[in-house]
Amino acid sequence: MRKRLVYLLFLFLLQFTFAQTNMSWQGYFSFTQIKAVSESPSTIFTASENALFSKNVTTGIIKTTTTIDGLSGETITALYYSPTFNKTIVGYQNGLLIVINQADGSMLKVVDIINKNLPNNSKRINNLIEFGGILYVSTDFGIVQFNLSSSKFGDTYFIGDNGAEIRVSQTAIYNGFIYAATSSGIRKGDISNPNLIDFNQWQVNAVGDWSGITAFGADLYAVNTSGYVHKYDLGSNTFNGFLPLAEAVTNFRSTKDYLIITTANTVFIYNKQMALQRQINRNQVPNINSAFSCATIIQDSIYIGTVANGLIVTSFSNASTYENITPIGPSRNSVFAIQATPSQLWAVYGDYDIYYNPYPLDDFGISKFSSSGWLNIPFEKVFGAKSMSRITINPTNEKDVYASSFFSGLLKIESDVPTILYNQTNSSLESLSISPPDPNYIDIRINGTAFDKSGNLWITNCRVVNGLKMLSPNGQWKSYAMDKILSAPSENDFGTMVIDKYGTKWMATSKNGVIGFNENSNTFKKITFGENQGNLPIQDVRTVAVDNKNQLWIGTTKGLRVLSNVNDFQTESQLTSENIVIMEDGLAQELLFEQFITDIEVDGANNKWIGTADAGVFMVSPNGQETKYHFTTANSPLPSDVVNDISINSSTGEVFIATSKGLISFKGIATSASENLNNVYVYPNPVRPEYIGTVKINGLLDKANVKITDVSGNLVYEAISDGGTIEWDTTAFGKYKVASGVYIIFVSAQDGTETKVKKVMIIR
Repeated sequence: MRKRLVYLLFLFLLQFTFAQTNMSWQGYFSFTQIKAVSESPSTIFTASENALFSKNVTTGIIKTTTTIDGLSGETITALYYSPTFNKTIVGYQNGLLIVINQADGSMLKVVDIINKNLPNNSKRINNLIEFGGILYVSTDFGIVQFNLSSSKFGDTYFIGDNGAEIRVSQTAIYNGFIYAATSSGIRKGDISNPNLIDFNQWQVNAVGDWSGITAFGADLYAVNTSGYVHKYDLGSNTFNGFLPLAEAVTNFRSTKDYLIITTANTVFIYNKQMALQRQINRNQVPNINSAFSCATIIQDSIYIGTVANGLIVTSFSNASTYENITPIGPSRNSVFAIQATPSQLWAVYGDYDIYYNPYPLDDFGISKFSSSGWLNIPFEKVFGAKSMSRITINPTNEKDVYASSFFSGLLKIESDVPTILYNQTNSSLESLSISPPDPNYIDIRINGTAFDKSGNLWITNCRVVNGLKMLSPNGQWKSYAMDKILSAPSENDFGTMVIDKYGTKWMATSKNGVIGFNENSNTFKKITFGENQGNLPIQDVRTVAVDNKNQLWIGTTKGLRVLSNVNDFQTESQLTSENIVIMEDGLAQELLFEQFITDIEVDGANNKWIGTADAGVFMVSPNGQETKYHFTTANSPLPSDVVNDISINSSTGEVFIATSKGLISFKGIATSASENLNNVYVYPNPVRPEYIGTVKINGLLDKANVKITDVSGNLVYEAISDGGTIEWDTTAFGKYKVASGVYIIFVSAQDGTETKVKKVMIIR
């Protein structure tokens, strides 16, 4: 009993902590890749790749549920709404089951299938049906019972030959039996048999590979993987060919009145007499260029899920109107690169693998988020630019945006409209060479780009001798040969690039470490592998960042290094980086030892946000000695531990994190310092009783003095800002919560030349 109490207390603390943490997170998920649908008489429930949304057909209210609310970032493969228990059950590719109580929104993560001693690739949940309060979970290894009342798993049925694992695509309850459509025939067992755990209690009704089965009216129908629908003959105990389809079925389901068969290109709807009532072909639906994935019916509406274009609704009685009711978001969840400014966020989806291989090429377009919402620019508008891997915004003109394509060149976007694709025909950009030479093969791999103070755009061109390019504000191009600094230029790929305050360009490379270049002296220098060559742990560098102390932070595929002063470029012939040594459990350790680092960003307080290829996000102190946060899928709403990119809104401190399974942000407080105190503001204001969090004072000068007093002049808080924001926990120097009332905030510059006074209302 004592252990159970401790366990429950642990769960309570875990849920409370997670809820508190969620207050700092925001999700920016795509809902376009529809995996499954379910329905109640009044609501359509929809599962996208790793998020949910529902729409009440009476009120029109749409609700979204993401990892911010407690979902997993793993891929969803099944969805079921239980009207009896008012619960939504979500099944995942890795075997996870999440039960959502619709009454209060609480979630239960059930990991029994994940923990089964079975191969990981056999735990996928394929389908969910309910009978007598039991959920029958179809998986790639068999069938599992889940009690919807007690939220506990029951028996597991291994129904293959001799009790072997077998893929079960779907089950159905018909005439007192449970039928399973499997990869090796249709099998059935008496639903009242308490010993169905014994494989001998299951009979084989049909041979072959079956993808779906459902009871409809007084009949039972099944479909095999080639798309041939069969009807069960109760008298002969056989399944007989009934309806041949032109292609395989993606979803096979029935409602009270209709059998709904979905293929990639068509939705067929039959009544109880098996008369075809509606046939919807993909080419009938405007603005749809992806396959159908599933469909269902509520009242007079047909809901159709698509592979990449969201959820479509059309009237059963009016075939001419189609509406997309997908929540607005980015085009995809797998975001490869982002760039944030104080007023907007841009995202691209093209990618390359860990070896800089962009194939297969992607054609996903570009997305922009602003106060107006999401703008998704489709591939059809980007002049054929494929595998776009980087986005750069002109710091002096946010309407001037450039997207790097790791195959097609450099795309220019003006006022949200793509205007030109720079390639080998209209710029200095060059295609890589192949052996044997083929003049018809064009492959222009552009990656890291950055603007300097003069408005020049610096561009890295992979696998060519003239690997560094410059585009001036008046449209003039210039190339810089790198054959003297690069070993094997034709094999060298570039990662990110950053320009320091002295004008030196720092470039991450795949085979040459970090390359520094300053055009004023026309000098290249290298930091690479080896004690006397720069002290990098490996030559493969993915990202570089210059912090507020003029240090160069270097992220490699095998760890982290720091160049203590970028101005060493001017004075040292050989630039040397150092690792960061921290004390952990009394032992000296190297910070991020052998971690594959994908990105490093510096916030307004000089903290470093470090993304990794498989370990989530680290936020470390300015000198790296303290790890302030380590966010993973296990302890945060991060949808994936594969972090592709990070970008920080310098005005708000919001840290955007692009992962392989979704874009989210952490609302930090480290903002860039302001040039004056004209824009100091306090939020929230007033602070209401239900608010759990801190009061932020934003728009500060660096090293500004902040004092807070009550109306009688009693000092309750004092701090010196590091960056543009500080937090007050609404206590009197951490001792006790201050009482309700008005509090005066006095702000003064470090030299006392500027002052500002603000007020905040506390309501307890």
